[in-house]
This record gives sequence, C-alpha cells and structure tokens, in this order.
Amino acid sequence: MKLLSASILAAALLAGCGGMSTKTAGAPDTPTRTADGVLVGPNGMTLYTFARDTANAGTSACNAQCAANWPPLGVADAAKPMGGYTIVVREDGKKQWAYKGWPLYFWAKDTKAGDKTGDGVANGAWKVARP
Repeated sequence: MKLLSASILAAALLAGCGGMSTKTAGAPDTPTRTADGVLVGPNGMTLYTFARDTANAGTSACNAQCAANWPPLGVADAAKPMGGYTIVVREDGKKQWAYKGWPLYFWAKDTKAGDKTGDGVANGAWKVARP
C-alpha cells in the first residue's frame, strides 16, 4: 500500500510540473522596469533619453565623452528586440537598448537608485525616460 501511495504522489507531482515555466525566477521580461513613474535599468538606476537623438534612427548621438557621462543601457549578446524595445548600434559598434525608438542612458552623477539628477541637464536635452 505504501508503494502505491508513493507512486500516486510521484505521478501527481510530475503532472503538476507540466505547466511550470522554464523562465528563470526573477529574470526580467524586458531590459527595464518602472519605478516611481520612470524607467530604470536592471541595477535600479534611472534611465534617460537625449533630445539630440532621433527616434527610430537606430543610432545614438551620444558618443565618446558624452557616453562617459551618459553610459548607454547595454545589450546582452543574445538579447532580441521585444515589445517597445529595440536595439541600436553605437558608433563604437556596441549595442544599446532603445525604448519607443529612443536610446536609453544612465547619468554618471546619479549615485543611488531613485536619483534623477540628470533630468533637465544641458538646457533640457536630457529627460528621464518614461513608460
């Protein structure tokens, strides 16, 4: 009888596994998430857009020293565009995430999650990215 009960339990457990997701627990569905009404990167830091970029151009206008101050939101090699997220190729050949066609950047002077000190920098050319 104990053997039969163990077999039934094992069968029930295996049947329940059929609907389980293979997605890694905690893995993001998108390259960003929303916090306090703005887009943030995987590290929780605020993301920004740059007015000198052209939406849907597939490139970034912020390179060299600009990119040192405004690091781009990088793309993992295996990543693919999804939903409103596309991938742009930078001047140096590296890839960067864009949302609704606008490349996304961090601000080097933000020091902790929730900082938004880059909003309005350069006469308003930099804005927090919003969903």
